[in-house]
Amino acid sequence: MTELSRQYWKARVIRYFFQSCAITSILIVVLVFLFLGRESLPFIQKFGLSELFNPVWQPVSFEDEQFGMLALISGSLLVTFLATLIAVPFGVISAIYIAEMASPVEREIWKPVIEMLAGIPSVVLGFFGLVVVAPLVKEVFHLSSGLNALTGALLLALMAIPTIITISEDAIRNVPNSYKEASYSLGASKLQTIWKVTVPAALSGIVAAVMLGIGRVVGETMAVMMVTGNAAIISFSPTESVRTMTATVAAEMGEVPFGSDHYHALFVIGIVLLLMTFALNMVAQRVLKKYRIG
Repeated sequence: MTELSRQYWKARVIRYFFQSCAITSILIVVLVFLFLGRESLPFIQKFGLSELFNPVWQPVSFEDEQFGMLALISGSLLVTFLATLIAVPFGVISAIYIAEMASPVEREIWKPVIEMLAGIPSVVLGFFGLVVVAPLVKEVFHLSSGLNALTGALLLALMAIPTIITISEDAIRNVPNSYKEASYSLGASKLQTIWKVTVPAALSGIVAAVMLGIGRVVGETMAVMMVTGNAAIISFSPTESVRTMTATVAAEMGEVPFGSDHYHALFVIGIVLLLMTFALNMVAQRVLKKYRIG
């Protein structure tokens, strides 16, 4: 076998390997959807999709069991929105500072600290929120309890910020120096170059970082279960207790009777979570596509 033949077969093997990995990933996602769909179908057949818009989640009752998920959906959306509102500005601005303004010494200090923060287990952050953040929120806002949506959002923002900083900082540092030099040659200041040249050039990476951060916020379980109060009520106030979909599944799946309506309702929650994640990814792709076209 000649050297050319070896290179040809080596390239084909590598190609088939990557193709098989991609197909396996797609197959796993399809199987997850099929499994969730099979387990949630009995609930949908019995109660219909209208039950999703019932505001009352009362799965354990001797008289009238209700599986309304509107309160759980609103709680998840409220906590996610507040966490995003906090995490995105802090994360992106911090990444810009570390990549463009910090001295090499500062960069060497901040990078390991941020990476260490990203590696802290969520249950540890939840305990920190329970004993530190919740009493602080209670005292600052003069509330009867610090276990509310705001406390959960603060913790989730703390968990998302390292991801946003790390990926955004890499995207900003990968902007070619020729872009910046061209801007400086036209008389732009460093700050003008950052906001008018560097950040737009790195926007695709920054958007990807934000989407990954929001994805972690949406899927987080332990921290929100510990600090949001777990009250299954519809609320749009940051200072009131809420309950998220992930916390509901984590808290109730271990004790629910197998095959019951409650059991199948929890799988419907899983379907809703997956759909929310896919919708988030579609929005991210549209934003990136629009930017590339522009």
